Amino acid sequence: MEKLLSRLELRLGRFAIQRLTTFIVGGMALAFVLSQVREEFLALLVLDLRQVAEGQVWRLVTYLFVPPAQSPIWLLFALYMTWLIGSNLENEWGAFKFNVFYLLGMLGTTAAALITGHAQGNTWINASLFFAFATVFPDFQILIFFVLPVRVKWLGMLAAAGIVYQFAMGDLSTRAAIGAAMINYLLFFGGHLAALVRGRRLSVRQAARRTSMRPAAPAAESKVCAMCGARQSDGADIRVCSCEKCGGPRQLCLEHARNH
Repeated sequence: MEKLLSRLELRLGRFAIQRLTTFIVGGMALAFVLSQVREEFLALLVLDLRQVAEGQVWRLVTYLFVPPAQSPIWLLFALYMTWLIGSNLENEWGAFKFNVFYLLGMLGTTAAALITGHAQGNTWINASLFFAFATVFPDFQILIFFVLPVRVKWLGMLAAAGIVYQFAMGDLSTRAAIGAAMINYLLFFGGHLAALVRGRRLSVRQAARRTSMRPAAPAAESKVCAMCGARQSDGADIRVCSCEKCGGPRQLCLEHARNH
């Protein structure tokens, strides 16, 4: 994927939109303001392919600007997070690669609308951006409720679990829609995820091999009474004793230790 992107950037890099996230966030904010003036405004933005077929072709783009929240407070938080995620990915990847990721997300969302027959917003694109951010910056910390610091990789795993649940419980069209909508993430990070799985399996196999090759611990030597031959392994109480009469230390059972 990296080689293909490099070749495409040499040919098409000049067409990349710089600071794309800033335009997206600005469009969301404007759409929210207009929706407060005219309640049905947002319904004109969502990706409804039946309406597109009737001539409302702007929906192929305008669904990107559907606000992620309707409460002003939550909207500010959502817009900030969208800007934070998108701008950091663009700084890390460059404008062209980020544009390609976003474009693939748009194509995936359109495919999801075709598969399900339902209108689509920008939920899947935003989800794929979040997963990409959690993969590229796993240790980035987010303050939950502005108090509790949580690494973004844990939030990503939690969100991924929710999507896996939807995939497992949904019908065939739902599964196909999820796969299509997440195609940008899978194309960019599928190899990375496969390498992680292979590395994990290799680590498990190596650990099992090391355990199997480890020499067995030597059995503890059972003490034996020097006078009667009683063994500690048979339950005898064996003591190590020494005295002036017998000389050096000897192993004796309790009875002979007292009366030898």
